[in-house]
Amino acid sequence: SSQNVSEEFAEAARQLKKEAPRIQFGKIDVTHQHDLRKEFNIREFPTVKFFVDGSREDPIDCKGVRQASAFITWVKRRTGPSTVLINSTEQAEAIINADDLAVIGFFKELHSDSVEVFRETARDVPEMPFGMTASKDIHANYGIRKNTLVVFKKGKPVHNEVLEDGRQNKLDLTRLIKTFTLDLVTEYNLETSVKIFDVPVENHILLFTPRNSETFNVIYENYKSAAAEFRGKIMFVLVDTNETRNGRVFEYFRIRDVDVPAVRILNLTSDAKYKMPADEVTVENLKEFCQSYLSGKAKLHLSSEEIPEDWDKMPVKVLVGKNFNKIVF
Repeated sequence: SSQNVSEEFAEAARQLKKEAPRIQFGKIDVTHQHDLRKEFNIREFPTVKFFVDGSREDPIDCKGVRQASAFITWVKRRTGPSTVLINSTEQAEAIINADDLAVIGFFKELHSDSVEVFRETARDVPEMPFGMTASKDIHANYGIRKNTLVVFKKGKPVHNEVLEDGRQNKLDLTRLIKTFTLDLVTEYNLETSVKIFDVPVENHILLFTPRNSETFNVIYENYKSAAAEFRGKIMFVLVDTNETRNGRVFEYFRIRDVDVPAVRILNLTSDAKYKMPADEVTVENLKEFCQSYLSGKAKLHLSSEEIPEDWDKMPVKVLVGKNFNKIVF
């Protein structure tokens, strides 16, 4: 909530006061400051912006940061180096094992476009430590041959991304890395919904199914298998249809009990919804659906009631989604 973020923000300010007194923290209640709200185009709350060198122009947005420790890291990475330079295998091991997650960039040399993109990505992902190295010994120790970004989870490598100059951009890498703060499939509930929307992936796929059905385990395993392939591109969410608190989500997607298990894709930016054409939740069907969506071939799903049999009996015709275009246009 806004209140929690406000408290964490204040805590970060307290801690940084000693370490970096040049960095000032301020809080504005825009319900009273309409001019500022307009000038900086504030649309959601809370919004955190970072102003550099006393300039009002183009402040940097600090998005999705909610913990005091992450605020501190975010600011430090904006004002100083964003990654740790690793010179020994021991140092690498220490970083990899210090937290749940760590990201290490292995580079042939430390001056290239890829390195720059890596540094920029580190600035936007303050939730985890970032290190980079150009040491041949460290490359050999981890069996790395190309410029590669490796995500470690609980000390073990869980993802290798080969970095080629000009091929990756900061946003794609940020999306990919932030997805590791969640499980491969995230079950939707009040606690996780905040985390789901914090990860900057705009494509969400949702599986609606009761958790206690006989086929649940098989369907869930299929869903997880497909999720691994689209990590960073599509966020995989599970919605338990037995959970009454999820009612609003069913309504939004027009899901009824007779429809489950159902699979939908939602684009958060355009609010467009897509329905998986196949009924069976198999790995093949899921992959085909995701692929067709990403390549722009999936058909938009317009929720509609069935056309009533007597829709044109009376002078005033009854229109539903399915006959609306045909009759009106």
